[in-house]
Amino acid sequence: MDYAHIRDLMVETQVRTNDVTDVRILAAMRSLPRERFLPAAKRALAYADIEPEVAPGRTLLRPRDLSKLMQALAPRPHERALEIAGATGYGAALLAACCKQVIAHDPDPDLSFAARAALESVGATNAKTVSTPAAEAWAEEAPYDVIMLNGAAEFVPEAWLEQLAPGGRLGVIVRQGATGAARVYTRSGDAVAFRVVFDAAPPVAPGLARAPAFAF
Repeated sequence: MDYAHIRDLMVETQVRTNDVTDVRILAAMRSLPRERFLPAAKRALAYADIEPEVAPGRTLLRPRDLSKLMQALAPRPHERALEIAGATGYGAALLAACCKQVIAHDPDPDLSFAARAALESVGATNAKTVSTPAAEAWAEEAPYDVIMLNGAAEFVPEAWLEQLAPGGRLGVIVRQGATGAARVYTRSGDAVAFRVVFDAAPPVAPGLARAPAFAF
């Protein structure tokens, strides 16, 4: 399979056509071998317009959603970033091409180990992997200029907002039933506000579903 050709098609038909114009993101997506972040049996799906499954119940964001979310976050070369529930680390690898340092987080230690191997294989030497529950993120090395969730959440944990640096941005797709929207939260002093940037409804990441309401 000619992955390089299919990668270019992904960028042209799924990314650029959805108003992603940041040249750094486009260049990173053209060069980064997404197939290395999928199990061998699933690599033929690496560039499809889907959320490919990388482990039971775990997926990567589709290229359209990931690229639009990254563009809205506008990562800068001097900044530090955290990807939450990043699974095998493809989003972290893209952030690593645009930021000074990236923490690749996942609540599953096995996926965190897989992310470390994948990131090493693509030369992302400015990325490291950690594992804690998703709602906790990674306070040990906070604050972060950019925080991005791989997947959706039914609520936004306060810990994520607390780990933003002044001027920091959090990108998270919030699900409400079958629908969802990507939000970018920005910290200004002690205040945090958000704006909605596009519609999307990927699977909810582990530990980020609301507890079922008790009913009589």
